[in-house]
Amino acid sequence: MTQQSQPRSARAPLTRVVTASALGTTVEYYDFTLYATTAALVFNKVFFPATSPIVGTLAAFATYFVGYLARPLGGIIFGHFGDKLGRKNVLIVTMLMMGFGTFAIGLLPTYDSIGIAAPLLLVAIRLVQGLGMGGEYGGGVLMALEHSPRQRQGLITSFVHIGTPAGVLIPVALVTILDAALPDGAYEEWAWRLPFLASIVLIGVGVYIRLRVTESPEFIEMRAQKAIQSMPARDVVTQHGGILALSVLAKIAESGLFNIYYVVAIAYVTTELDLPRGPVLMAVLVACAVECFTLPLFGALSDRIGRRRVYIGGALFQAALSVPFFLLLQTGSFAAMALAMTLGLAVGHGAMYGAQGALFGNLYPVNVRYSGLSMTQQIGATLGGGLSPIIGTALLAAGDGHWSYIVVYCVGVAVMSSIAASFLRRGEQSYSAPTVVEAESGVAPVTSPR
Repeated sequence: MTQQSQPRSARAPLTRVVTASALGTTVEYYDFTLYATTAALVFNKVFFPATSPIVGTLAAFATYFVGYLARPLGGIIFGHFGDKLGRKNVLIVTMLMMGFGTFAIGLLPTYDSIGIAAPLLLVAIRLVQGLGMGGEYGGGVLMALEHSPRQRQGLITSFVHIGTPAGVLIPVALVTILDAALPDGAYEEWAWRLPFLASIVLIGVGVYIRLRVTESPEFIEMRAQKAIQSMPARDVVTQHGGILALSVLAKIAESGLFNIYYVVAIAYVTTELDLPRGPVLMAVLVACAVECFTLPLFGALSDRIGRRRVYIGGALFQAALSVPFFLLLQTGSFAAMALAMTLGLAVGHGAMYGAQGALFGNLYPVNVRYSGLSMTQQIGATLGGGLSPIIGTALLAAGDGHWSYIVVYCVGVAVMSSIAASFLRRGEQSYSAPTVVEAESGVAPVTSPR
């Protein structure tokens, strides 16, 4: 029975797969968002107290980047095993690595307690988390992609991506509530640990659901045909190197601008504008809540008019938004900040991210898809989201607190990613599972374009 003809009773496994994948994305972004938020607000004092506020923030963001540095290696390692052993078991391991790393940060002693060992332990935990996260995204999206009907892959994979705004929404909500409810100084002193420790709940739910999902049907078919590659990462580079380079460039704006709008904007509002953090955090909450609804809309739109069109449209929209975004923030008005965040996250980022899963997932044949998608995601995210907080903060310092230099960065990466995405025509198509002969020759058939 084909996926297209599945009866209603067969939809439950797909729902379970999408839920399990979305929870993995939620844990991933819960960690990175919580770390980025706490780095902007607290970590410069807790782990780097001997420096000036701006230098301390840069140091905290540097440890944030360490996690990104480990992600490409994690993508290669877990992509290799995901293409050889299957998607499901790898995803359980990656969730445990991510989740327990987040929990461990909540237990870390501060610089005042153990000195230089505190930031060193923080870096070590970030490295372990980065390895796990490197393998998480590719497997999660592929489980949804390979279980879903081809004509609905944009919509189905966009539901997985709801884990991103949800992974931002939950920790920012916790930080906002704690900051408002506790006495002055309590959050900086000890309460910042609570959201890290609370991650254990997400881990437990995520692992439980993942243990109950079935393996990807396309991987099962490929394994039955003995079409598994011995070195999938090598084959991605040697046989699909051009696609890999273009997709990495296309990814940079989606990941980089997300962190500019969110991470750097919070630092700008709280340090340069010297405004309270409550309103800007609430503005992020509003935007993330809206993006939970816009992502499937853009995913469904990509199924109808094409993934590249929606993706490029989102990038160009963000280029046009960059100046109005900071002008709105500069007003200090909650309504203006909420509008800026909603346009940036729910519309601009939502369009790119809603189309991204199906666009990038279909770039590679099944037998190297986990490795290829993981390398695209993690290298692109490292160059985009990993670097943008450091670049944005440095540009803010270079501009004496003004945002004009950041706008140049935003426009530049948006245009670059748009141009790269325009060449990803293969992402509008779907690979079918390769036969043994095709796998050995490195060629896989492609169905007719949707």
